[in-house]
Amino acid sequence: MSAPTRLDARDLARIAIFAALIIALGIVMVPVPGGVPITGQTLGIMLAGIVLGAWRGSLAILTVLALAAVGLPVLTGGRGGLGVFVGPTAGYMLGWIAGVIVIGLIVRRGASTLRVWRVVFGVLLGGILVVYLFGVPVQALVTGVDLLPTAVSSLVFLPGDLLKAAIATGLSLALYRAYPPAFGGAFGSHTTTTSDHAPVPSHR
Repeated sequence: MSAPTRLDARDLARIAIFAALIIALGIVMVPVPGGVPITGQTLGIMLAGIVLGAWRGSLAILTVLALAAVGLPVLTGGRGGLGVFVGPTAGYMLGWIAGVIVIGLIVRRGASTLRVWRVVFGVLLGGILVVYLFGVPVQALVTGVDLLPTAVSSLVFLPGDLLKAAIATGLSLALYRAYPPAFGGAFGSHTTTTSDHAPVPSHR
């Protein structure tokens, strides 16, 4: 992950906007037995990875987690405080950071345009699989339930996560067609395509 040498005002504004978006999506919550609710925040993670990239996307997530650490109710269900970092959802929050980095690298690494296959692959791998790989083992450890039953029970999240992946893909492609500069970097400064045969003029 290549980090820029500095963040300008537009970078900071985009990071703040996505941190606020992730927090807002946490208002949507469906309780699930086992202590890990279904939440809209994963959608925000997927969008942050696509739109902001690995570096800025991870800063948006770290901003949310820092606010939670000081006690602000920014996580799902209005939770905050250091206790959330040792609860059943702690692994999923770590997975957010790793996931957004994976999404950003897949979608943007070496690319000068947003392509559908990269977005789909990125959100499925980084936004779902990577988050599960971090979240499930920690949930099993904290709850004292064996890993396999915990992994099986986590499948209840999969349909919702697949829906969020589809929504993130559609929203990001629509935003890209409407306003490429929102993505920053090379994505906002070249003639762009969302597929191999669908040119979209850049906006300056």
